[in-house]
Amino acid sequence: MSIIKWSPFLMPSWADEMDKMFSNEGDYLSDRQGLTLGRESAKGFTPAINVYETKDAVVVETPLAGVDPKDVEVTVQNGILTVKGEMKKESEVDEKNYYRKEVRVGSFYRQVAMPAKVQEDKAEAEFENGMLKVVVPKAPEGKVKTIKVAVKKK
Repeated sequence: MSIIKWSPFLMPSWADEMDKMFSNEGDYLSDRQGLTLGRESAKGFTPAINVYETKDAVVVETPLAGVDPKDVEVTVQNGILTVKGEMKKESEVDEKNYYRKEVRVGSFYRQVAMPAKVQEDKAEAEFENGMLKVVVPKAPEGKVKTIKVAVKKK
């Protein structure tokens, strides 16, 4: 016996569209809009990211094993660090033969706001053993001027 979704009335077309969008029926947003926002984003992936602060810099690390460093672009603009690139498929294998496929291919894109004021033009990125590390020096703090407040009596 199969379960049938009950609806007390016929849903208008916009409600059907919303229902499809939030159901597990395929990659609705990707199929309709050409975006990579859906449940199963086979066109790309989102790498994990770590952000931490040292005394002199903000450091961002992300594992990009299997990604060619020349396919990675790092920019820092208006306090936002952007890492984008592409992991290319090395060999063609008929997908029907897979028992398990967890390694992602395709493009990726991550943005993170810097937690402190930084010197964007002095950012440096290095790629070692599949780990991308971006170091952005902090901007020197402006000297704080303390002003004594005079209290006047009437």
